[in-house]
Amino acid sequence: MATARTSYVCLACRTSYKQPYDRTRQRSCPRCAEPLIHAGSAFAPPRRRDTAAWRTLTVLLNAGVGFHKSCCGGPGYRPRTLREVRERMTYAERSGEPLARSLLRYDVP
Repeated sequence: MATARTSYVCLACRTSYKQPYDRTRQRSCPRCAEPLIHAGSAFAPPRRRDTAAWRTLTVLLNAGVGFHKSCCGGPGYRPRTLREVRERMTYAERSGEPLARSLLRYDVP
């Protein structure tokens, strides 16, 4: 039986790798030897030269937001532009809501 594969991301190199999931093993990038970040099995990487998308992704992953499948499909809403990220970060500061939770909001009140 095949093992489930999930995505690991190197933000410095702007690359992602599909590898078997193992909670105990720390993975490192084959290009720069920096630690890889577990992004989840529903992750779709942006193109390497799309710097705005990688900046958005950096904020999401560093805040602890992953791209894991839920029972009914994909990972749910994730902001795609820096403007959407800034709106949700401002809302988090003003309301006192945790950043990870506000980044997952579809609409900002």
